[in-house]
Order: sequence, then C-alpha cells, then structure tokens
Amino acid sequence: LSQAPYTKGLNVFTICDLNIDKAKKACREVGWSEDQINNIIFTEDFEKAINNDEVDVVVEATGHPSSGIKHARTCFKYGKHVIMVNVEADVLAGPSLSAEANSAEVVFSMAYGDQPSLTLEIIEWARASGFKVTAAGKGTKYMPEYHYSTPKTVWDHYGLTSDEAEKAGMNSKMFNSFLDGTKSSLEMSAIANASGLNVPNNGLLFPPCGMDDLASLLKEKNKGGILEKNEQVEVVSSLERDGRPVFKDLRWGVYAVLQAPNDYAASCFKQYGMNTDQSGEFSAMYKPFHLIGMELNTSIFSAALLKLPTGQTKYFKGDVVSVSKRNLKKGEKLDGEGGFTVWGKLIPASTSLNLQALPIGLANDMYLKNDIDKDKILTWNDVEFDANNEIIKECKPNKIYSFDTETTSLDFHKAELVGFSLSYKNNSSFYCPLSHNSADDINLPFDDTLDILRELLEDKSLTIIGQNLKYDINVLKKYSVI
Repeated sequence: LSQAPYTKGLNVFTICDLNIDKAKKACREVGWSEDQINNIIFTEDFEKAINNDEVDVVVEATGHPSSGIKHARTCFKYGKHVIMVNVEADVLAGPSLSAEANSAEVVFSMAYGDQPSLTLEIIEWARASGFKVTAAGKGTKYMPEYHYSTPKTVWDHYGLTSDEAEKAGMNSKMFNSFLDGTKSSLEMSAIANASGLNVPNNGLLFPPCGMDDLASLLKEKNKGGILEKNEQVEVVSSLERDGRPVFKDLRWGVYAVLQAPNDYAASCFKQYGMNTDQSGEFSAMYKPFHLIGMELNTSIFSAALLKLPTGQTKYFKGDVVSVSKRNLKKGEKLDGEGGFTVWGKLIPASTSLNLQALPIGLANDMYLKNDIDKDKILTWNDVEFDANNEIIKECKPNKIYSFDTETTSLDFHKAELVGFSLSYKNNSSFYCPLSHNSADDINLPFDDTLDILRELLEDKSLTIIGQNLKYDINVLKKYSVI
C-alpha cells in the first residue's frame, strides 16, 4: 500500500478487512491522502470484493491459514490471480492450491519481497546458470532459548517494553512467531516445497554464520560443512551462541550456496572476487536485505502481465509441526503460531505423515486430549478436532492412497514411464506428468519427482490401492523406484 500510489499501471481497487476503520488507518499511516482513501472501496465481504471485472490480482495477507486457503479458492472460482503473502496457508495446502490455480488458468504466487520468493529467485538464477545449489535460506536473530519465548517475554529479546511495543502498534504474538523459530521454519518449508530442496531431519540448526562464511559452513558434512544432506534449506543466526554479534551477519537477507560443476567455473569464482570455501569449489550468492511488502508489486505485475508466479509450491518436501514449549496439561487450549503453548519445527514431510504430526497452522483453538511433555511433537491423537472441518479433512494425513502409472506400452518390458496419478481423498486426484513430448505439457523434474514417489511407496504405514499394481511395480523397478 505504501508503494501503490507511486507505481505506474497499478491501481488498488478494493480493500477487504474485518475492521474497516483499522484498514483506513493503515492507509493513512503509509502516507495516503484522504482523497486516495475515499476513492477505494472498503468492504468486509471478501467474495463481493473480488467478484468484479476491475479486479485482476488479489493479495491474500490475512496470515490466517484456513482463511487464506478459502480465499484462494474463491479467487480461482472467479478467475483471479492470487499473491499469497500468507505463508502459513501455502505450507498447509500449497501443492493443492497450485494445482487448482493451474486448472483455473490463473497464477498462484508467493510474494516477492518476502524471503522465500527472494531466495527462490537466487536458486532459479543459480540453476539456470548451471550451478548446483547445495544450500539456501535466510538469516535471522536466533538463540536456542527463543523457542520457549511467549508473547509476554518477546519484547525483552527485542529491547522494548510492553508499553513501547503497544504504542507502536506491534503485535506481540506475530513478533514472537519470528523469534521462536516458527516463521523461519514456515519460510524454509515454503522454499523447499517450491524448489525441491531437502529439509533437515530434526529441525533447523540456525548456525551462527556471516556472509563471508556461507560457502565454508553450509555444505554437506562429507565436504567439510555442517549439513546432513546435500541441497538443503537452512537458516543462519546473526548471533553467536554466547550472544556476541556475528561478523557481517545476514539477519535481514537471503542466500544460496553454489557448487562449481568444473574447475573452470571454480576458477571464475576466484577471478571475479567471490567468497569461496578453502577448496574454491563452493561460493555463495546473497542479498543482504529485503523490503517485504514494498517489493510486492513485482509479484502483481508478474502475475497480471507475464502470467508467471514469483515462486510457487510444487512439492511436499517439508512440514512445520507443533512442538510443546512447556509441559502441557490435558484440557488446555492451544493458541497457535507465536503463542504460549507451541512453536513450529521443520521436519521432512514423510516424517510428519508417519508421526501423524499436528501442523502448526492448525494448532489454534484446539483442546488437548493428553498431557504433553515439554519439547514433544504433538500429533492428531493429542487434540480434539472437528473431523468435518473442510480444511482439517484436507490437511489431516490420509493413510490410504490410490496410484496408477501412465506408460507408452502394455508390455512392461517395453514401457516407458510418462507420468502417474495419485488420489488421497474422494473426488480429488492429481496427475504428475514426467515425460510428455507435447509442447503444451509441463513436465515435472523427472528424478526429483521419482525421489518423492519413492519415499511415498516405501512408507510402510501407508496402504496403496491400484488397478494393476503388478504391472506398475514392474515398470517402476526399471527406474529403481521400488
């Protein structure tokens, strides 16, 4: 909103908010005149707001996961592009929403200016330039004790009093979600689910690391780094573990670590003055700052004019699960992201499904059925929930899947894999194209997609249903999937 009046070709037509007076106040605070405010349609009715030919792009910025998912689907119904600032909704249902947007022939996009989109921009640049991305992520202020921070203690870590924060209009719960590690986990999950990068097995490490040391630290252990996997997301801390500031920290920025594919590329790292590790094989590209919503117009123009997202969820590599901040008692009510009861931890999606872990995006206004010890991952079995809630039905893991391959021949000896279909709920299914020849078909990355399929098929907790599984198994064996 701050930049909209100064951006040629962009017109804010309507603003939807549950508190219209507060929305108008926000416009005044970013410099809008009363004439500009009076020219905007303010409404509490979301569907009425977007069901208008004047609206091309909708910016979903509620921060409420369930509402974000519903709003996105309403936009698809009316043929509107969506810029999803609401990373919580994206992590919960991003793959489904992306598929639905593609079917509706609209754009579903991450928000440029937020760190996931800016990180993806570097990842895509690196891959298009022929480099392997060994790590990518962002910086933040982190100490291990921050995981237990609450809305009452958060301002101590920011050097503010509660009164000062309140006068400035700062939301303690929102700021605490950044401090306790939840927001970092959500943003790294978003990056992994859009890029196909791996996530750590047991949460982010938050290693203290400055700009000059990214290439030395953020690579696989067998290469002298700290990462358990190659091609992994990670967040670096601007504080050493003893509280000292990191030299040339990346607190406000994003990065990707690159691996040279050959000696010539490695020599170019050195010749062009890039920071490298001791071997010269790894270097890093980074952006030290981000301007959040002030850069958002890039996404709007990209969607409206180019019909392209500035980052879009394609995979389900990582999930952000609820972890208890303290000993919790049966009957207590969970208060969600940034609250007093749980924080969000990033783990592999396959692990989350096996555990039946409770996503942080749904851990709000739910009552506990069991006592929970501190530092434990909460599961669906630990909470009371409405089984008929549409969002919960979608996000609660289903243990039964149907599966079928698409091939070039009925003879599995000759057959080549073209794609496969999956369904995990009634009246909904997904087709994953892998090697179609038509120029109109968009194929998924072949090896990366088969890696994900392999994880699914090897999960012994799942029941897979198929029409001719013996044939499918023989085909997949040729590709070492099973």
